[in-house]
Parts: sequence; C-alpha cells; structure tokens
Amino acid sequence: MNEFAGMEELLSDFLMEAGDMLSDVDSKLMGLEKNPQDSALLNEIFRGFHTIKGGAGFLNANELVTLCHLTENLFDKLRNNQLSLNAELMDVIFAATAEVRRMFSALQQSQQPSSAPDEILSALKTALEGKPVALASKSKPVAQVAPATASTPPAGAENVDWDALYKALTGSDIIEQVGAKRDPEQIKQAVDEEESTRKAFGRRTTDVPGSTVGRRAGDVPAVETKETTIRVDTERLDQVLNLSGEIGLTKNRLTHLRTDILQGRNDADTLRELDQAVNQLDMLVVNLQNAVMKTRMQPIGRLFKKYPRLARDLARSLGKDVELVLSGEETEMDKTMIEDLNDPLVHLVRNAVDHGVETREERLAAGKSEKSQVELSARQEGDHILIVISDDGKGMRPEVIRNKAISKGLITNEVANTLDENQCLELIFLPGFSTKDEISSVSGRGVGMDVVRTNIQKLNGTVNIHSEPGIGTTISISLPLTLAILPVLVLRLGNQSFAVPLSMVREILPVTQAGLQKVSGKATMVVRGEVLPVLPLTQLIGWGSNERSEVGVLMQFGNNSFILTADGFVGHEDVVIKSLDTFRPKGVAGVTMSSEGDIVLILDIKELLSDVRGN
Repeated sequence: MNEFAGMEELLSDFLMEAGDMLSDVDSKLMGLEKNPQDSALLNEIFRGFHTIKGGAGFLNANELVTLCHLTENLFDKLRNNQLSLNAELMDVIFAATAEVRRMFSALQQSQQPSSAPDEILSALKTALEGKPVALASKSKPVAQVAPATASTPPAGAENVDWDALYKALTGSDIIEQVGAKRDPEQIKQAVDEEESTRKAFGRRTTDVPGSTVGRRAGDVPAVETKETTIRVDTERLDQVLNLSGEIGLTKNRLTHLRTDILQGRNDADTLRELDQAVNQLDMLVVNLQNAVMKTRMQPIGRLFKKYPRLARDLARSLGKDVELVLSGEETEMDKTMIEDLNDPLVHLVRNAVDHGVETREERLAAGKSEKSQVELSARQEGDHILIVISDDGKGMRPEVIRNKAISKGLITNEVANTLDENQCLELIFLPGFSTKDEISSVSGRGVGMDVVRTNIQKLNGTVNIHSEPGIGTTISISLPLTLAILPVLVLRLGNQSFAVPLSMVREILPVTQAGLQKVSGKATMVVRGEVLPVLPLTQLIGWGSNERSEVGVLMQFGNNSFILTADGFVGHEDVVIKSLDTFRPKGVAGVTMSSEGDIVLILDIKELLSDVRGN
C-alpha cells in the first residue's frame, strides 16, 4: 500500500535533498569528532537535522520527526555550551544518523518508517538531561580479528561484545537472528543468513556498516535502486541550448545551399560555402556532444564522503585507530560509473582497515604512530580517471601470498615457481583467495578482491597493486571518463566489421604463416621473446577457421595477453554504444554504426574468452 499517494513528487524531492544533506552531516560529524569545539560544524549539523525534520513533517513521517527533533535539541545544547561532546555521546549521535538513514530506506519504499529503537531514544533524552550516556550495543574496542597466521581465536576473544560487532557490520541485531544465546559461530551463521537474504532481495552484499542499523521484522527491506535523476548546473544546460541554436542556423544554411545546388548552381563559390557549412556543423556537433557528456558528469566526492564513516565504524569495532583521508573529491566522472564504483570501493576501504593497517600495539612495536592512515584519492589523467587507495600498514609479502594460494589449491607449485613478485601480489584477485584462516563477520570468505577486479573490468577499467612489507599497500584503479562513448578498434572479417575496446589493445602486428608456430597443437607467435597464443576472431565468434588472417592485434585482458587475428582493420573510432536490451547474442556487448552507415558489433572479449577456456 502506498502511504504517499499524491505526494510522490514531494517525497522524491525530499529523499534527494535530505539524502545529500544527511551524507553531508555524516561527513561533518567525522570532522567534529576530531574538533569537538568547532562551533561552525556544530551549527551546520544543527541546521542539517532541523531541515530534515521540517521536510519529514510535510510528509507526516512522525517517527523521523521525533528522532530529528531530539538530535537537533542535542546539538542546540552543544553549540550553546550547555553540554560537552565525548566519545560516548558521539556513539549515540552516529547511531541516530544511522537510524535516520534506515528511515529514509522505508520512505523510499513509500512506507512510513517505524520508530527508532528505545535504546537510542532513551540515550538522546538522557544526554539532553546532562547525564552520562552509553549505548549497550555500541562498538567496543576489540582484539584483532583472525590474524592471518592464527588458527585459534585471538586472546581476549571471550570478552568481545559479539552483539555490538555483528550490529556494526550488518546493521541488524543478532538476537533477532540467533536468539538469546550468542557466540562467534552463531555470528558466522547469522551473517551468512543475512547475505543470503540480501541476495534474495537483489540487494548489495557490501552495505556500509550502520547504513541500515535497527532493521526489525516490521521494517521495509532496503532494496538498492539506482537513481534515475541527475542534477545539472544551469550553465551547462545553457551551453547545450546555445549550441543547439547554432546547429539550427547551420542546418538552415545547408538547406539553402542544397536548394541552390539542385537548381544547378555548382560554381566554386557555392561549393566553398558548402564546405565551410559542413565544417561548421562538424565542429558544432563535436562541441554539443562534449557539452551533453558534461551534463552526465558528477563530482566523485558524493561517493567518497560515505567512506570515512565506514572506516570509522569498522576500525572502532576492530580496536584500531584509523583516519581516512580524502583528496580529489572535485574530480568529475560519469554518474552511472560513480554508482557502479560503490561496491568495489567499499571492499577496498574495508580491506585497508581490516587487512592493511595494524592494531595500535603492533604499530607501536614497529615504531609507527599509533594512528594509522588510509588515503582515498581521485584525479583525472588524460581521458581516464585514476582512483588510488593506500594505507601505511604492514604491507604484503609476495611469498606469503604465493604460499597461501598454493595451500588453498588456487595454483600449482609449477605455476607458482614462474611468478615474479608483482604476479604473486596479483593472486589476491583470484576467486576464493583470502589471507584469513578463520571466517569472521568482516572477512575470510575469499569473495572480496575478485569482485573488485570483475566490477572494475565491467567498467572497462584496470586494477593494479603495489605493496612494500612494513610500509603499506597501494591499489590503483584506472577508469575511462565515461562509458557512453567508447574508443574502439574496428576489425574486418570479410565484409563484416567488429569492434574491440581500444583499452585492451596494446599493438597491431602483421601476421604471416611463417611467423606462426605450433605449441601443443595450438598456434602461437613470439613477440619480443614472449610466446603468445594466437586466437583467430573467426574462432572466437564461431565462424570456423580462417587461413587468410593478415593482421594481428596484441590484446591484454587482466593478466592475459594474446594475439587476436582478423582479415584487416578499419581504424580507431570513438563510438556511441547502443545496447541490445531485447536480444543480446553471447559475446556481443552492444552495437554502433560506422561512418559509412554499416552496423558494427562491439565484442565482449571477456565473455568470448570464457567460451574458449571452457572448450
């Protein structure tokens, strides 16, 4: 039942505005935790809760109004120096903002949200009275979870507040999942059940801790949906409008010249004017295309500002002191790509906090500062965006990674002996790889880094890793600015053209029968001393063998390099991809149209290679 019939537009506007405002409040709370006396931050956070409360009142979301009113009053007293901020009070405030976000999820499903837990409401009221507060389920410092070489629970594990740890990491109370009796094994079972439920509802399995805190049986599942709207600066829209007007004038000029030519005027002046008009139209269309693409661009900071809270909550639950430093938030990229980046970056931030940085005791013993630092940055390099996440933790030892992969049966000893240090580090991207010997609520299932690489490759991006033992680890992600326009290399088979992403192309080589060699019955070529497999495009797409291949394209996909052969190549083009929604042949990512008006199939190389491996 829709409880907001007739108010859909108001609800949509509220969720967009209030969602951005709450993310901004979360970001300011992280700054306030470092500088509790910052009066400007106190005032801004107060105004944020006040504005959200006002919008909720219009929607008759009374439970949300109640929670925001109490929190607003709390910040009013803080900014007037009637109360002082401490760690316990910050726990209450963070729990309140997590509840507000949970209520937004209910509103998104057109349902009135249920009340915040009594524990949080009581804590807010107690704080307003000036009394000490402490949430029973707050995240307490915990011993390091499942060290990489441990086969038994860490010392002090019997004192861990498992309820708090579970709630911080999954967003729900363990007692609802496993009843009154709780222990680590039950937590593992509960987390598995939680992930199964999320998959059943189509939700993501890497929710930010705290984003759905307090979900109970009567609450609406937080179904993950992509936004279909986008905010555009009016100056960019004005630019599009001006260019459209100029294109209209140029079109009128071309129409007039066409009429003159049809009437027999084909003198030098007329042809020169035609050439000028076509060049003018070409320039305007390119400018219009760039202007339209800019309307899709959004600052990546809208995504980045979610992660300091994630790092803070996770570090607190693991007993670590971690600061997440952001830079390059103003860097712009395609909005659809920003949305698809969320899951990989959640994995990387969690890994940096859980696996990368050490506990306070380990850092002090190694001569490091007690507080560890994780940096998340973005910058534009040419037509690509570079996203880097680095930590100052213990780093990774290639030989340890290699031995772990062997022990898990992911590679053989023979393969392991051929790997250099960088290739050993790349093993962490294998499905099923994990350095943890025990499964915890945070990690150990081996489903993290392979998901990161797979999702980045879907965005036509690449992932690279660099690590120094005792110094830290850096993971770099390179992505195209947009997926709407794709640089491709167009190949030819007979009279048919096919396109492959230019990001995978390393070199174009001539192919001769004399240059081909047979290894184990399969064609190979030697390129600068490296023996590479040769895969005819005809074989990949199922057209049978072709002995006429004259050109080879050195392709690189992840760690795999091979030579793709075809009859010839047409050239490099920047194409607009059209998806095949109703019917998509296997191995075809989409279609485009050549400058001659022919249909060109854009190949999904990963899917085609999977068929080859299967055979």
